[in-house]
Amino acid sequence: MLKTFKKGGVHPPENKLSAHQPVQTALLPKTATILLSQHMGAPAKALVAKGDAVKTGQLIAKGEGFLTGNVHSSVTGKVTKIDEVQDASGYKRQAVFVEAGEEEWMPGIITDNTLDKTIRFEGPEIISKITDAGIVGLGGATFPSHVKLTLPRGKKAEFLIVNGVECEPYLTADHALMLEKGEEILVGIQLLKKALNVSQAHIGIENNKPDAVAHMKKLAASYEGIAVHALIVKYPQGGEKQLIKAITGREVPSGGLPVDVGCVVFNVGTVFSVYEAVQKNKPLVERVVTITGVQVKKPLNLRVRIGTSVASLIEQAGGLPEHTGKIIMGGPMMGKALGSAEVPVVKGTSGILLLPDAVSERSPIQPCIRCAKCVSVCPMGLEPYLLMPLSQQKNYDRLEAEHIMDCIECGSCSYTCPASRPLLDYIRLGKASVGKIIRTRKKP
Repeated sequence: MLKTFKKGGVHPPENKLSAHQPVQTALLPKTATILLSQHMGAPAKALVAKGDAVKTGQLIAKGEGFLTGNVHSSVTGKVTKIDEVQDASGYKRQAVFVEAGEEEWMPGIITDNTLDKTIRFEGPEIISKITDAGIVGLGGATFPSHVKLTLPRGKKAEFLIVNGVECEPYLTADHALMLEKGEEILVGIQLLKKALNVSQAHIGIENNKPDAVAHMKKLAASYEGIAVHALIVKYPQGGEKQLIKAITGREVPSGGLPVDVGCVVFNVGTVFSVYEAVQKNKPLVERVVTITGVQVKKPLNLRVRIGTSVASLIEQAGGLPEHTGKIIMGGPMMGKALGSAEVPVVKGTSGILLLPDAVSERSPIQPCIRCAKCVSVCPMGLEPYLLMPLSQQKNYDRLEAEHIMDCIECGSCSYTCPASRPLLDYIRLGKASVGKIIRTRKKP
């Protein structure tokens, strides 16, 4: 029987235009622009300087502190400068610019495609290799994976949950990766099970990917303690709390974490990167990215080096279509509209979506008619129609009391609002302010 979460959710058009496109290798960038902050937490500190020669896979920035991540060079070449560049959010961030030359990987990194199923390391060693490789969540949140594997004192994991849902419209990178690297993903799951000291893993895949469901079930049959679940197609099924509810029936409490109900969740792309880090000594220097849109000539799934410009990927997909209104990094529900196509690909870049003018402009904002559609679709049981005016009024005490921090920013409320109210925009503003107040309050 197909599973799903029960509370809220929407059904936007799927538009999986690149669903049956195999993963191709993108052209290497002439200059890789490698951000030092492409993970949740503190930026990494540069270890290189202008004029330095670097090899592919070389550590060029060290994550200092607990919540941070290492950054490696994605190309071989010379560091031309360390300077600020605009990221997907429109802010200027420090980046290392590497002019690419002839490819040469760092010694010890294995770049062949030979499957390695032999697990040679214990849990702490696996976590150490994941830390060194700069692995972060590739589903979009970019939470450092070694932090997620380091459970809070007194907490114990029972299940590893693997997110192969890919519920955002248009995106197909995870789908293509499961079809191409399913066996490697399963070895990665075994590594994570050992790191977490759990015996059971569950893979969730939406049922609009029947080939991936069948493929992963067939492969998983030869692995102990791994189950594959077909899920009803409903957005945002890929949210951690929604996926846990769908697969285990457990509900993460308000303000809680997945580990509070015995679960740890990783995206399939992250799991594959864990396989490469541990079995191949390969740091996170590339990932699969979907380039798509209804007007795109050649919707693609590309294996892309970190630091490649979005403009380069668009050219490889047939060029920028006429009357393109927006370039979005990510999917249409949670992605970010870019101010420039020169923004570099980062670890969390799952897709590049080109939207035409006709669907890019927002409709005029109308008064709220209290229809409660936003309430009915909210997967967290919140009241978006109330949170928006409270955010406008900067009523932060009330916002906290109304559990604004539970919002997963899925955009279901804005999507369904008949009055075209920018509910999520204001909720994000309010949530950021409340979060800052809470963090300040917790400081000694």
